[in-house]
Amino acid sequence: MRHIVVIGGGILGLATAHELVGRGHRVTVLEKEAHWAGHQTGHNSNVVHAGLYYAPGSFKAKMSVAGNRSIVEFAREHGVPVEVCGKLVVATDESELPALGVLAERAEANGVPAKLISQAEARDYEPEVACVSALRVESTGIIDFPAVCAALVRLLTDAGADLRLSTPALGIRPGRMGGVEIATGTEVLRADALVNCAGLHSDRIARMAGLTPKAKIVPFRGEYYELKPERAHLVRGLIYPVPDASLPFLGVHLTRMLDGSVHAGPNAVLALRREGYRWRDFSAKDLAETARFPGVWKLARKYAYPIGLDEVRRSLSRRRFAASLAKLVPAVGPDDIVRSGAGVRAQALLPDGSMVQDFLIESAPNQVHVLNAPSPAATCALEIGKYIADQVD
Repeated sequence: MRHIVVIGGGILGLATAHELVGRGHRVTVLEKEAHWAGHQTGHNSNVVHAGLYYAPGSFKAKMSVAGNRSIVEFAREHGVPVEVCGKLVVATDESELPALGVLAERAEANGVPAKLISQAEARDYEPEVACVSALRVESTGIIDFPAVCAALVRLLTDAGADLRLSTPALGIRPGRMGGVEIATGTEVLRADALVNCAGLHSDRIARMAGLTPKAKIVPFRGEYYELKPERAHLVRGLIYPVPDASLPFLGVHLTRMLDGSVHAGPNAVLALRREGYRWRDFSAKDLAETARFPGVWKLARKYAYPIGLDEVRRSLSRRRFAASLAKLVPAVGPDDIVRSGAGVRAQALLPDGSMVQDFLIESAPNQVHVLNAPSPAATCALEIGKYIADQVD
C-alpha cells in the first residue's frame, strides 16, 4: 500500500483522494483552510457543464462530456441536490448567428446533445429572453458542489483516509529513502508520492516541490449579482450569451439555482490578491508577484482597453451590469438586481501573455501537479481524479 499526500481540499483534491483510496492507496489530504471547498469550489456558479465550448479532442472536451455524466450519477447516488435542466445559448442579433452555428458544430463534434432552435422555440423555454435564434443544450445542469465535497469527505472518512484541515504545506523535498517529504509546521509527512491540487496556489506548491512550471497562476475575480426574489420569475433556467471567440471568458449569464434564486454574472477583473473576493482584498506580495510576470503585461496590452476597462466599469456600476443582463432578458433593470458573492478563478498564464485554455497537469518523479483547472474542472472532478490516479500509479 503506497502513501499518497494530496494538497488541496477542494472538489478536485477530494475527488482525486477518493479515486486513490478506491485503488488501495493510503491517502492524506492537506487543506490549509478550516473547512473544505473554501475557495474555487465554494464560490462558483454550481453549473454542471456539458462540454460545449471546448476544442474537440482537448482534455476539457473529453472530460466535460464524461464528467457531466459521472458527477450527476455521483450526486444522485449520494443524495446531493442536482437538476439536469438544460440551457439556452442565445444570439441576440443577426451578427452572432455564424458564431452560434460554429458552437452547434462544436457541440456535435464533442458529443454534446444540442440543437439550434428558433426565436419562438427559445421563448417556449424562456418567455422573457431576447434572441433571433438559440442553441438548446440539454445536458447542462445545476448542482451543489460543496455538498459533493461533503459527500466525498464522508466517503473518505469511512474509508480511513487521513483528512487534515488547517494544515498547510510549508515545505517539500525529496525523501531520504525515496518518495517525498512534506513539512506542515507541526511535523514532516513522508509519502511515496505527492499530488498538488492547490488551485490558486498550485504554481507556488510546484515551485516549492522543485519544479519550474511553465505557467503562472493569475487570479481573476468574477462578481455576481442576484435577481430580487420578486423578479426571479423572469428566468426559468440558464441563459448564456454567444461567447466572443476573441475573448478569454464566456460573458455574464443568468442561472437559476437549486433554491430558485437567479444568479447573474460573472464579470472578470484582475484580483489584487490570490484570494481577493473584494476590491479591498489586497496583498502587496501577490500583486508584486503578478506584476513581475511578463505575461501579465502582454495580456494587458491585448485586453486592457477597452475590454478590461469595461469589465472594471461593470464591476463598479450596477447600472452597467444590469445593461449587460438586459441584452439577454430586456425586462431586467438596475433596480431588479442586488450584489451577491464573488469567486476567484485560478487562471494559468504563459510568459507570452496567452491564457492556458486546457487543463494543465505536469508530472515529476513521485509528483503530479494540477497547474490549470478552472471551469469546468468541478464538473470534470471525478474524471480528472481518475487521470491523476493513473499518473500516480
